[in-house]
Amino acid sequence: MGKWIRRIIMIVLLAVFLFSGISVAVILYRYRVMNQRYEEAAQQFVTRAENEDILSSQGDGGGSGEGEAANRPVELAPIVVDFEGLLGVNEDVVGWIYGEDTLINYPVLQGEDDDYYLHHSYDREESKSGSIFVEAKNRPQFADANTILYGHHMKDKSMFASLSYWGAQEYYEEHPVLWLLTPVQDYKIVLFSGYTTSATSETYTIFPEKGEELNEYLAASKAQSDFQCELLPDGSERYVVLSTCAYNFNNARYVLHGILVPVDSAGGVLPK
Repeated sequence: MGKWIRRIIMIVLLAVFLFSGISVAVILYRYRVMNQRYEEAAQQFVTRAENEDILSSQGDGGGSGEGEAANRPVELAPIVVDFEGLLGVNEDVVGWIYGEDTLINYPVLQGEDDDYYLHHSYDREESKSGSIFVEAKNRPQFADANTILYGHHMKDKSMFASLSYWGAQEYYEEHPVLWLLTPVQDYKIVLFSGYTTSATSETYTIFPEKGEELNEYLAASKAQSDFQCELLPDGSERYVVLSTCAYNFNNARYVLHGILVPVDSAGGVLPK
C-alpha cells in the first residue's frame, strides 16, 4: 500500500513539474513573439539619424544676433521614424519614444479609452505586453501642460519595466534624457524626477494649462525623486509622466517626470 502511495505521489509531482515547465515555456514563447513584433517594428519604421551636425541655412549669417542664432547647430532627434508607414498600420499612433542605450524604443498610441492598448499591440493584435499609450483624457499632440504615458512592467524588462532603473543615481546620470518623436514635432524628455507612488495618487492629475497648481505639483514631484538633479521645473513648459507597475505594495507604480523640450526635427528630420 505504501509503495502505491509513493508512486502516486511521484506521478503527481512529475505531472506538476511538467505542467510548470510547459507553462514557463509558453510564457517565454509569448514574450519572444511579442518582443519580436516590436523589434520588427523598429527595424521597419526606425532608422538611425545621420544628420546630427546639420547647420540651419536660415538667416543672413552676417554676424548679427539673429544671424548667429539662425546659424546655430540644429538639434535633431537621434533616430528617424517613418510615421507615414506607422499611421498606415494604425491611425492611433501618436509618437515614438526612444532612449539612447536603454530598453525603451516603442511606438506610442492613444485610444478612446485606457483599456484597449493595455491588451493590444501597436498593430491592434491582442497582446499581453500591450502598447505604450497616452492617457485617453489627455488632449492630442501633447497639448496639455502634463501628459501621462503608460506601459506594462513585463518580466523580461520590455515595455516600461526599465523605468525603475532610474531609481539609481548612476543610471540617471548616464541616461538623463529620453526622446519623444511625433509627426509634427520632436522633443527631448529631460528627466527631473523618478519615484514609487500609488495608482490613486495625485501624480496622475492632468493639468490642461499652466498655473500655480501645476507649479506645486512639479515641486512635490521633484521632492519625492529617487535621483538628484539640479533641474528645477518652474511650470513654464510642458511635461510628461511615464508610468508602469511596481511591486513594492498593492497598486504601486513607478513614474518618471520629464520636461518636453522641443527640438528642430519632426519624426527625426527637418520639416520642409
